[in-house]
Amino acid sequence: MKTDALKQISHIIDKYSDKEGVANTAIDCLHFYKVTTAGVRTASVYTPCVCFIVQGSKEMTLENEVYKYSELNYLAVSVELPATGCVVTAKPEKPYMCVQVDIDPIQISDIISKSGIEIVPETATDRGVFVGEMDEGITDSVLRLVKLLDSPQDAQFLAPLVTAELFYRLLTSPNGRRIAKLAVAGGNMQKIAEVIKNLKTNLSKSFSVEELAQMANMSQSTFHHHFKEVTAMSPLQFQKKLRLTEARRIMIAETADAASTAYRVGYESPSQFSREYSRMFGAPPAADAARMRAGLTA
Repeated sequence: MKTDALKQISHIIDKYSDKEGVANTAIDCLHFYKVTTAGVRTASVYTPCVCFIVQGSKEMTLENEVYKYSELNYLAVSVELPATGCVVTAKPEKPYMCVQVDIDPIQISDIISKSGIEIVPETATDRGVFVGEMDEGITDSVLRLVKLLDSPQDAQFLAPLVTAELFYRLLTSPNGRRIAKLAVAGGNMQKIAEVIKNLKTNLSKSFSVEELAQMANMSQSTFHHHFKEVTAMSPLQFQKKLRLTEARRIMIAETADAASTAYRVGYESPSQFSREYSRMFGAPPAADAARMRAGLTA
């Protein structure tokens, strides 16, 4: 049953994806991802979402941790994380495919409230990413959500209901507690998520750990511990990766030069920017950006 559902979902992804990469859909929270070439490593900032793997396999690297996922797995990301993704299994005739559904903490909170799902009090801070398994209920909900693209009139009314059912299925799954934590007011995950949002919104501004801890209403030592538990990085490492990942995007998308980009993302020294960029991406900024643009247009 689950295999048949995956085949149906893959046909719909093909229908609504006219090129490789991310394809947005008429349903705001729903996106498709299709890749035909394996082995390309891409650094990006993962946003809160759940990615349901329909075909092929992929790896996400967060610092020194590798998360592997393939058909009938899902990758859940509960906070914004700078990480590297690499499609492991994909061919032109059988591409890697996944369905991405954005996470809305307000919607999660509303589902918990209306359904009466019991949330176990927080005893530990979890990593902001994990891999789970798609059961029959989750797979069926994903299929019904993507099929709504063929019925635009129905989608306007039914998409929010089917999305709510999908997250209800996830919240009542063995990993439900981890998704629920993002919506628990005053919880460690929610506090860290707010700090991360501030860091991304104010990318060019330098924050001390003391200022970040104050945002989270935590002591510096407590904040540092919980931040690293969620992101696998220290706050300063995290900000550096955010800045460098955004810098790479700017130089590729806008053909901006390295010096101006360095200042835009908060570096005061272009030489320091170049050193740290080269360390992260394996080549100086201009050379790396040119290589990436060539790969995108090849």
